[in-house]
Amino acid sequence: MNLDFSDDQKALQDQVRRFLAGNCPPSVPRAVLEGPEPYDRALYKGLAEMGVLGAAIPEAYGGVGLSTLELCLMAEELGRALAPTPVASSIYLAAEFLMQAGSEAQKRAWLPKLASGEAVGCFAFNEGQGRMSPDKIQTQVRDGRLSGIKSPVADGDCADVAIVAARTGAGAGAEAISLFVVDLSGPGVERQTLESIDPSRSQARLSFDGAPVEPLGGPGDGWRIASQVMDRAAILMAFEQIGGADRALEMARDYALERMAFGRPIGSFQAIKHMLADMYVSATLARSNAYYGAWALATGAAELPVAAATARVSATQAFLHCAKNNIQVHGGMGFTWAFDCHLFYRRANALALALGAQSTWEDLLIDRMRAGNVEAAA
Repeated sequence: MNLDFSDDQKALQDQVRRFLAGNCPPSVPRAVLEGPEPYDRALYKGLAEMGVLGAAIPEAYGGVGLSTLELCLMAEELGRALAPTPVASSIYLAAEFLMQAGSEAQKRAWLPKLASGEAVGCFAFNEGQGRMSPDKIQTQVRDGRLSGIKSPVADGDCADVAIVAARTGAGAGAEAISLFVVDLSGPGVERQTLESIDPSRSQARLSFDGAPVEPLGGPGDGWRIASQVMDRAAILMAFEQIGGADRALEMARDYALERMAFGRPIGSFQAIKHMLADMYVSATLARSNAYYGAWALATGAAELPVAAATARVSATQAFLHCAKNNIQVHGGMGFTWAFDCHLFYRRANALALALGAQSTWEDLLIDRMRAGNVEAAA
């Protein structure tokens, strides 16, 4: 089993890194964080022109037609640069839903727009805190009209189309949940931007009052489709997280080599050495799990659900750990607005909740491993 990427794929990753180095310095996420815009539109347009947005979308629908492996490497660079763009919502989720379950008409209507950056998509699932489960979904679709509230919705304030999980049956189980495509510029939709720890990745409250919808996939199939797409998005998100973790580690290392105390670099002190070593171990472990997830994603392996949960848990822990310790290595200066450490800490916490809380994925990992053991013993 070869879990490394090819030379061509690494060359593509290097191109994206160089593009982001020139077009997304720390001043770019800072400008979005401090300004009125929900994301950097010029950067998003540039990513579309490079083919990043359409990387894994088939050419027949306006994409580049690459594989998810290339998209994983691009995601790592987006995380490394803290790119303030809705790529995760629009490409990892909305585009993936359309490719997995959309009709031909829906694919032709929306995928070219998502690939070109002309439109932004999002996934409206959450209706409160806690573990994701079908019984928490209270939004309903009756006679082709959607009513209810989804909050928080990542990039919901700037999205043009939403994939919405809603109740169509009376039961509390997964069979009562279906998916729908909602044009957010249509009637019956209200938006409210929410405050969050990382305003460079915006969150919104979407209120629906008789909004017209189109079914996505079969009736009662919503929970199954959503679980599959969330697993795929978890692996892509893990690559974003390891990109951010690696950059936070590099920042801490560089500062430890430059900052002098008592006549020598602070990196020569044992406490700093141990902190940096712990950061390296967590980031390296997360990378290993993310690579395993990428293999499972690209090959459609039966291990995909376990690999996705493992990558998600490991990468979330690594990014939080590295972002926090980066501040510690920088000492008192690390807590100031002038330094960039807080940008990584904000993003680490935002991504930790992006697809459901850490505890949700830990429970999923345990459940899936237990189910696999039972199946193997049968």
